[in-house]
Amino acid sequence: MAFFSHQIRRGFSSSAVRNVVIKHVTIIGGGQMGAGIAQVAASTGHSVTLVDTNEDILKKAVKGIEGNLKRVVKKKFADKPEAGEEFIQKALQNVSTSTDAGSVVQGSDLVLEAIVENLKIKQDLFGGLDKLAPTHTIFASNTSSLPISDIASSTNRLDRFGGLHFFNPVPIMKLVEVIATSATSQETFDSLLNFSKKLGKTSVSCKDTPGFIVNRLLLPYIMEVIRMYERGDGSKEDIDIAMKLGCGWSAANPDNPVFAQSELLTKLVAEGKLGKKTGEGFYKYK
Repeated sequence: MAFFSHQIRRGFSSSAVRNVVIKHVTIIGGGQMGAGIAQVAASTGHSVTLVDTNEDILKKAVKGIEGNLKRVVKKKFADKPEAGEEFIQKALQNVSTSTDAGSVVQGSDLVLEAIVENLKIKQDLFGGLDKLAPTHTIFASNTSSLPISDIASSTNRLDRFGGLHFFNPVPIMKLVEVIATSATSQETFDSLLNFSKKLGKTSVSCKDTPGFIVNRLLLPYIMEVIRMYERGDGSKEDIDIAMKLGCGWSAANPDNPVFAQSELLTKLVAEGKLGKKTGEGFYKYK
């Protein structure tokens, strides 16, 4: 459910670096996320280098990308097999692999990591690459939980560092969270937004807060559901039905801040701005 438009267009750092048109992408990490991002980027005409420490991992990743592209072709090019084969070959030609991140970043417009969720490892990676990448190169992390500013702190390009949080499976999921820290320049942020658009994704702009948007809302909800079930507050079936058919917790739990009413929501209701049926709510529908 969409609650309201989320835009962050103010408070950016200035940067002397021009807007970067991202054409050459280095993706660090040949696992499911990295390979998925590589597939989408290559399919949309970007030159992609997929990097990992092990050649076997990279071979498996490329084989997986080829298999996924064949499945895409079966759906999109069912009546045009020759066009489908051309699509596959063009995408695969856009993908190269390497075990030497330091050498490939020298020709990159964007370096995006999709490795283990470990802050120290990410910091060490970017700290080393920062000394080798060109001045214009943008760094980005696909982290779903770690602060982008903490990862970026190991580099000297804070204004050219942001977050690109994709969702799994990347070729199917349309959303990308584009994250800006307080030091991210407007030029960098615009370049990341434009890159997401070129990939055919829908992007949402996020501040560098815990969980960004999706996980910040999703994880507390999931954990509370699990705790309710653990406590025996209801069966899994009853919990599902209850959430589908109605909620009304605030009055019954006036001292619990989790259930506290929103001042903004209360104001909108008082003003008769009830959404589509009145023509205005968080959005204007007229």
